[in-house]
Amino acid sequence: MEAVPARARGWVAAVALLALLCLLPLPTIRTPWWALGLLSALYAACEHVVRRRFGGTFYPVLLAGAFLLPPPAAALVPLPAALLSPVEGAGHRPAPLRRVWRAARPALAVWGAARMHWALGGRDAVVASDFPYALLPAGAAILAFCLILTVLDGGTRAVALGIPLRRAWRGLLSRCLAPVAVHGLAGLMMAVLWRSPYGPVAALLVLLPMCVSWWVFAQYHRERAAHQATIRALVQAVDIKDGYTRGHSERVGQASVMIARELGMDDDRVEVLRFAGILHDVGKLGVPTRLLRKDGPLTPEERRIIELHPEYGHEMVRGISFLGEARAAILHHHERLDGSGYPYGLLGNRIPECARVVAVADAFDAMTSTRSYRRARPVEAAVAELEACAGTQFDPRMVAALARALGRYGWHPTVTSEDTGTPKESQGRAPVIGTPR
Repeated sequence: MEAVPARARGWVAAVALLALLCLLPLPTIRTPWWALGLLSALYAACEHVVRRRFGGTFYPVLLAGAFLLPPPAAALVPLPAALLSPVEGAGHRPAPLRRVWRAARPALAVWGAARMHWALGGRDAVVASDFPYALLPAGAAILAFCLILTVLDGGTRAVALGIPLRRAWRGLLSRCLAPVAVHGLAGLMMAVLWRSPYGPVAALLVLLPMCVSWWVFAQYHRERAAHQATIRALVQAVDIKDGYTRGHSERVGQASVMIARELGMDDDRVEVLRFAGILHDVGKLGVPTRLLRKDGPLTPEERRIIELHPEYGHEMVRGISFLGEARAAILHHHERLDGSGYPYGLLGNRIPECARVVAVADAFDAMTSTRSYRRARPVEAAVAELEACAGTQFDPRMVAALARALGRYGWHPTVTSEDTGTPKESQGRAPVIGTPR
């Protein structure tokens, strides 16, 4: 079973305790138990279908509970689904801890949403079908729901993954607001229809268009997963073709992520930089294998052929729309700040920022990995070389960001060459910085 840090267990325990405290007033309030039971069963059924078929979480029923029930009762709606449904990956992770987290997290969020909704008079607006006034307390409840989820998820990232507090919550709220707002509007429609003369049966009809939209959303994610599988296949093809650099693409992706996070980029750009690093050498599929595996020095003509690989790579991935600026990084990662790089000799800030990140990550891994023409250098020596070339070949910001990230997290390079002997003396010290191989 995978070990969970003690502080992560403590965080889950604290969140669970807060959820239990939210339930304390339950015996003193008037609770419509039949409505609570129906909403709990409906939520459990929806969660089972959504998680099994599409992945993700289905919030409309939860938020309908926040609009219909007193806060302590609303907090009970997610509990049966969390405690009774199967836990994915239970053989590798502690299932009880995951069940507690899956119960406490939505319970706190829906309790906070219900408290906000009732405090702003939302219950009366729902009963009276008072539009557009009903939208104000519902919107505030949805915002409270998102804020609580953001705080809880950010805290988990900080205590379990060791992400600094100033970055743990970055991007979480913005990614949460749009989908939860859509689910919240569906939940509000459910609540209004529930209180109407047509009753709960009419409220269930709201779920039909939501299920269709969820299916469309799931299809989009499946298409994205197919693209990622294609990317992985391309990288594996490069690794097979150029055996001396096997694993290089993955490590460049990792180093690019370290730089991007150190520069404070949002999570979406960090993911794009990861793809850019992974795919930066995909154009080598268009380069003759004999040149990639040549032990001796390259002739000027051979070097010109290899220098075409950024353009080959850009052509290969130009149709993958979700890569965004990663395509520019693939095309320009061998440009230099002084304008002497290739393929276009761009100068300074005319080189896309993503390409400047990948250039530093690429050179760093090239230096810290064993190649056919020389052994790996220590991390400290590689960083010193990058700093020496900052301002002429590399962007000083990117070099400084990588140095800070390495000082904080370290680096464990993998030897990618099959050759364990001494590099050939005739080759001497190959030019690591700027080599296209």
